[in-house]
Amino acid sequence: MLDGAGYSEASLKAAWRNHCNQDIAAGVIAYIRQAALGEALLPFDQRVAQAMQKIYAQHAWTPVQRKWLDRLAKQLTHELVIDQAFVNNAFANDGGAKQLDKLLGGQLDSVMGALAAGLWPRAA
Repeated sequence: MLDGAGYSEASLKAAWRNHCNQDIAAGVIAYIRQAALGEALLPFDQRVAQAMQKIYAQHAWTPVQRKWLDRLAKQLTHELVIDQAFVNNAFANDGGAKQLDKLLGGQLDSVMGALAAGLWPRAA
């Protein structure tokens, strides 16, 4: 059934391998940061949750904006990397980055910057 829908066994294996490699890379980065900077070794989804708490506290988000921020965070836990191209791809059916920026009151860039800073804070 999957093969008939254009998903060959080889492409599925490659996608699985790439996904696993992303997980491994994120784990290695976290371990290196912990060893080099003395930073706590936290699971990536916990890093996302902590970063999102800071973003939620920065602004009085409307319920609709908060829903979109939750969707963004959920995607991030699955993709590990977030940028304009990712947002355009992940939310293409909903208008991509341009529409999400509009829904967030022109704050998509600052949200993405805060996410990056919250996920991987700079050492003091």
